[in-house]
Amino acid sequence: MLIVFGGLPGTGKTTLARLLAARIGGVHLRIDTIEQAIVRSGLARQPLGPVGYVVGYALAEEHLRQGLTVIAESVNPLAVTRDAWRDVGVGAGVPVVEVEVICSDPAEHRRRVTARSVDIPGLVLPDWHQVLSRDYAPWDREHVVVDTAGQEPEESLASLIRRLGAAGVTGLPAGCLRSPRP
Repeated sequence: MLIVFGGLPGTGKTTLARLLAARIGGVHLRIDTIEQAIVRSGLARQPLGPVGYVVGYALAEEHLRQGLTVIAESVNPLAVTRDAWRDVGVGAGVPVVEVEVICSDPAEHRRRVTARSVDIPGLVLPDWHQVLSRDYAPWDREHVVVDTAGQEPEESLASLIRRLGAAGVTGLPAGCLRSPRP
């Protein structure tokens, strides 16, 4: 299965994707990690354009063809990137679930953006103005939405797991769609 995360910076998508990957034994594929590795190689500088996503699509397909569940995580801001992820899953013959992570409380979202620390060496995080002015198109098809505002990460994970179950997601390891214990 391919689970595709998207959402603006600072909404909690990396934290949530990591928690889900650990919970289900999936591969967490983070586009920021790929892009920063390309920059560190000296072959390119930011902004990279589509190169990080293209590498991510190839890695995801390879892992999916090995029978692994992949959690692909990126801002995933445009229909073209969302369609490309879906095409990866279809090409690998696996179900695709799209998850949009939001933070509906603007003050909390801003606090997260301004207070977070870099966990990838050399990665420059966007400031609040850059997050607000980012090109981010509304989703035009069914997807799971998780609002992380006012929640601890484990609460957001429980919400995601409930929504995945309600969406009829099957094929994940036995028991993983049960909510985690408090």
